[in-house]
Amino acid sequence: MKIASRFLTRPDTAAAVHLTVDGEPLTAWPGDTIAAALLAHSGDASRRSARGAPRTAFCMMGVCFDCLIEVDGRPNVQGCMIAVRDGMAVRRQRGLRNLSGGGQDA
Repeated sequence: MKIASRFLTRPDTAAAVHLTVDGEPLTAWPGDTIAAALLAHSGDASRRSARGAPRTAFCMMGVCFDCLIEVDGRPNVQGCMIAVRDGMAVRRQRGLRNLSGGGQDA
């Protein structure tokens, strides 16, 4: 018995969105969030905790904050709440970040 997918299918005519993750090219689709694009691409962690533990999107609705990433130089962005756009530069966070948006804490 064939079970219909519960996921939305994409129209073949949708134009791809091109962004970079840690300098590597990634192709996503309009309407995808950054977290969804990362999970669909590799499933790798989107950040590392202060103790080095891998973390990635869990709730996909902005509650857990496990999907924090750096977008276009701005740290602590919730990847599950931001839609991808062409030319976006995403970096995985490693360790703690300053609240003011500076680099890593000492």
